[in-house]
Amino acid sequence: MRLDAALDDYLAHVRTERGYSDHTVAAYRADLVDLIAFAEARGIVDPGAVDLGLLRDWLWAATERGLARTSIARRAASARGWTAWLHRRGIVDVDAGARLKAPRAQRTLPRVVTERALADALASLADRAEGGDPVAVRDAAIAELLYASALRVSELVGLDLGDVDRRRRTVRVTGKGAKERVVPYGAPAARALDRYLDAARPSLVAHAEAAPTTSAVFLGVRGGRLGVRSVHRQVAALLSTIPGSGPSGPHALRHSAATHLLDGGADLRAVQEFLGHASLGTTQIYTHVSAERLKQTYRTAHPRA
Repeated sequence: MRLDAALDDYLAHVRTERGYSDHTVAAYRADLVDLIAFAEARGIVDPGAVDLGLLRDWLWAATERGLARTSIARRAASARGWTAWLHRRGIVDVDAGARLKAPRAQRTLPRVVTERALADALASLADRAEGGDPVAVRDAAIAELLYASALRVSELVGLDLGDVDRRRRTVRVTGKGAKERVVPYGAPAARALDRYLDAARPSLVAHAEAAPTTSAVFLGVRGGRLGVRSVHRQVAALLSTIPGSGPSGPHALRHSAATHLLDGGADLRAVQEFLGHASLGTTQIYTHVSAERLKQTYRTAHPRA
């Protein structure tokens, strides 16, 4: 089997059996296509000829081209996943990537917006929605739900009407790895979402260019399912009015919600389940955020800091 054929089989595996998203599969493909080109330039076309030395040379070449540490770390992870699969399938005798190391990616703390700043921003959206404009009502519901339930933007735009339990105030979402979870939301989000579903969504349907065929909760002005980019632009515009550095997309609301939960005394395991993290280590980044905020407060307020 040639390297390119083995790659096609592997990508089909991670897409169908592992449930990886299209975005993740595309990232794997880009990394491994580059690895195959690197190998073929050295006369290697058979998976069995890929060894640890080749993989290290590939990473070194990427480093010499100036790729970021995070990109190098991702490439190493892509290669390790592929070689492990090749070994499990019996295509190669030795897992060449088992001992492949990469520089540890530098982890930056996510942006967290203060509770007061978010309350003011959400209040401004609610005021805008008072005029009854369907898009303004929709945007208020989106922001409230993103913050209330700490949803990923892909989970939000993937919501269907049947996923919303308005009586119990929960939404059923499909997260990474096609894993489902049920997430609660609070009273402000319930009011915004109920108003959108009762009045604004039917208006968007009525004024669509063609009858919508989607059961999506959040619709665009043409009646189709709202896209990730549209939500990103909306949230970025909302957060641009709030002082602070760092990303201003929907993930900032997710980061803020998680940190505010921990600041309020929520159990780390409960927050892990709430966010849909497979690893507790991923959730622990928010404990570092809380610690950094505490240290900043200390430096600012304590007379002997």
